[in-house]
This record gives sequence, C-alpha cells and structure tokens, in this order.
Amino acid sequence: MARVLLFGRLRDIAGWRERSFDPAPDRLSALKAMIRRADAALADALDGPGVQAAVDKVLVRGDAILTPGAEVAFLPPMSGG
Repeated sequence: MARVLLFGRLRDIAGWRERSFDPAPDRLSALKAMIRRADAALADALDGPGVQAAVDKVLVRGDAILTPGAEVAFLPPMSGG
C-alpha cells in the first residue's frame, strides 16, 4: 500500500487530503498513472510547473522507486517573501 498526501490547491482539486493506493505501485510514475486513471484533473495538476513530490519525506526529482508502505506527498509551488 502507498499512502498519498496532497497539500494546498492539489488537495482542493482532488477533494481529499490523504488516500491509500493498494496494491502499491513500485515507481512514482506508476502511482501517477493510477491517479490519472482515477482523476485526470488531479493528474494534470500534478504534472504542472513547480509541483514537487516527496517520498518518505525526501524530495525527489523525476521517477523514484517506491517501497511497500511508502508515503508520497505532492506539494504545490510555494511562494513567499
């Protein structure tokens, strides 16, 4: 099982903050494909500029391997001053 967390506008688009995907995919790209099949608008938002992914609280770039029980957080672009 993979635990997925959404923050900010991503949470607003999806209408949920946390969801489990079972069986857990073995790669971040496979998880995004599962999300795309369930919610195209959310998938498009996840592919948007500035959106980052963290796997087990570590920011990752590109595709990443997911271990069983992985926590994946999708973070919208941040701004501030």
